[in-house]
Amino acid sequence: QVQLLESGGGLVQAGGSLRLSCAASGRTFSDYALGWFRQAPGKERAFVAFISRSGGTTPYQTAYADSVKGRFTISRDNAKNTVYLQMNNLKPEDTAVYYCAADLQNSGRYYYTETVYDYWGQGTQVTVSS
Repeated sequence: QVQLLESGGGLVQAGGSLRLSCAASGRTFSDYALGWFRQAPGKERAFVAFISRSGGTTPYQTAYADSVKGRFTISRDNAKNTVYLQMNNLKPEDTAVYYCAADLQNSGRYYYTETVYDYWGQGTQVTVSS
């Protein structure tokens, strides 16, 4: 079992920044990959960002949705069992509930699909005003 708890959401003006955190517990954090997804009102949940599990001396692999490339950065701190999503230059269309998710199987190239993730957090609301 893995428990995930997101925090850091809130209301911000367009052009502003937020940093989301997701604290994990229950399994060895460095052993699994993590993703961020979001769900806007009236829309399906969509992939935002991915970071691979710890690779020792190998750099983490990351991936982003086209809509957030260059604005969002995913990172992880294995000592704190936490994954982050730094969001800069926020736009009203970034308004959504943001979820972190854990992929214990390290599914690799299917990181953008919900079905590979085994555990999900409860979500944190991000609202960007124009």
